Amino acid sequence: MRITSAEHLTQLQKEYQKEAAKFPRKILVCLGPGCLAAGSDRIYDAFLNHIAQRNIKGITVEAVKKTGCHGLCTQGPLVTIEPDGLFYTRIQAKGVPEIIEKTLEKNEVITKLLYSTPGKSQKIEKWADIPFYSHQMRIGLRNVGQIDPENIKDYVAVGGYQALAKALTMTPEQVISEVKTSGLRGRGGAGFPTGKKWETCRKVDSDIRYVICNGDEGDPGAFMDRCIMEGDPHSVLEGMIICAHAVGSISGYIYVREEYPLAILNLQKAIEAAREFGLLGKNILGSGLNFDIKISRGGGAFVCGESSALMRSVAGEVGEPRAKYIRSVIKGLHDKPTVLNNVESFATVPVIINEGGKKFASIGTPRSTGTKAFSLAGKINNTGLIEVPMGISLREIIFDIGGGIPDGRKFKAVQTGGPSGGCLPESKLDLPVDFDSLTEAGSMMGSGGMIIMDDRTCMVDVAKYFLGFLVEESCGKCVPCREGLYQLHALCVRITEGKGEPGDLELMEKLSKYIQLGSLCGLGQSGPNPFMSTLEHFREEYEAHINHKKCPAGVCRALIKYEIIDACTGCLACIPVCPVGAITGEKKKKHFINQAICDQCGSCYAVCQFDAIEVK
Repeated sequence: MRITSAEHLTQLQKEYQKEAAKFPRKILVCLGPGCLAAGSDRIYDAFLNHIAQRNIKGITVEAVKKTGCHGLCTQGPLVTIEPDGLFYTRIQAKGVPEIIEKTLEKNEVITKLLYSTPGKSQKIEKWADIPFYSHQMRIGLRNVGQIDPENIKDYVAVGGYQALAKALTMTPEQVISEVKTSGLRGRGGAGFPTGKKWETCRKVDSDIRYVICNGDEGDPGAFMDRCIMEGDPHSVLEGMIICAHAVGSISGYIYVREEYPLAILNLQKAIEAAREFGLLGKNILGSGLNFDIKISRGGGAFVCGESSALMRSVAGEVGEPRAKYIRSVIKGLHDKPTVLNNVESFATVPVIINEGGKKFASIGTPRSTGTKAFSLAGKINNTGLIEVPMGISLREIIFDIGGGIPDGRKFKAVQTGGPSGGCLPESKLDLPVDFDSLTEAGSMMGSGGMIIMDDRTCMVDVAKYFLGFLVEESCGKCVPCREGLYQLHALCVRITEGKGEPGDLELMEKLSKYIQLGSLCGLGQSGPNPFMSTLEHFREEYEAHINHKKCPAGVCRALIKYEIIDACTGCLACIPVCPVGAITGEKKKKHFINQAICDQCGSCYAVCQFDAIEVK
């Protein structure tokens, strides 16, 4: 099936919509990474097998769809039944026959499978009524969880590639102008204006230009781009093809980390389908545009998320950054003008072209327009994938969408921007989430990872973890990053081990400034951020570690000990989980910890249901 024109595309869209209308009720099974790990592929197969064996009016195996991530990962595996909007959580394959019998055949709602509001007994039937979803606005994630990512017909049926058809009726300058009007800034972290980047690349006098999609996404806790590549790969391709038309490129690459096998698989299927349909390759939609895309697999190096290092990796060279006195839009891949945007940026472009740049610019804030996808991880009830308007507050994201902190614990901090970002305390909860506000607060937008921490989190330990991550991921090319981060991490380790000395913090602050000023690329320049941000907002914790040899959060093993107090009921729960056999006691009698044996692992503290174990 080769689509030869915009009219042909519209005709096919109507045909595919007509085919879909034959199955008014659809069962959408989430096969995103979280649900897949919990066995959602078996749930999908169970629906197919059981429906094939039954005669249900209006329901056949074609009504069952495997989709990308539905977002609410903590409640998975997830199944949505449309158009009812019925939302079932924590499904098991053995429970599929009950869903078929009661819900599909008898139109009954299975209450035990409904979503429950954290800390409440309230059950919610429809996904649109759940605060996690009702507070969102989805543009980049518009199709994720709604269509089968392996079926190009699904994408065409919901309007896929119509933006491309429209863009091909516009001049490259008009396309760029629309993107500039939208105010779209790169969603990969730096926030550079997308339209300006495209315009600069087009103006460079060159016979070859490249378009590259950055799907590396190396930040711990971030999985937004992954879910788009897995759940809606054609939106990424469409955005890249529009960009190719705008800048005058015939060759593109999607750089995907090797650790994303499902993303690679779904992207490759999408590329092959797009070629078959005449949407990639030569004479796209009969317009004369020639453009093709290849997948380049990254080896998992964090530094390859940096533009120049990524392009060296695509070219088959060692992934090391180079000095930025020449921008990649002028001399990028193979020293040719190159546009590099991330997955979410490209997935957003079709909406901007279809609906107009002004409409996109009306969302968010004047300098941070549109929406942004985030992944919520850490100590939060609703872990998962979200997309919200720019300018929304951290409080609304964490408490209204995220459902607050588990077990009634107190919120302590949120890290934004990955290892290069910063940790913001409770006093910053009403901060608007946009590029400039986060930067002014000592953090950054980054690619969109948010890690939430409660009052049992040690901020010195957090800084130590992320500094350790950056030390491991440094390419070693420049001394300030290679040696400076190593020394900064070593000092942080020393403090958590109770060996910190007066003057350490001042030394670390001075070292951080040298690293920021002297490093070649963004990894080193922002590397001290985990230390600097935690020191700014939680200096008293560092001082407690150094001056009093105490860890207020009860995390650093060298600085704590666990004691059982009189609240102990003798339930015996702590005895079997102790790995060194340090706890003794009889049932219904207070237990005891042998401090000479205890290795401060915290297992007893974690399982105690009666707050009978204190951290001293």
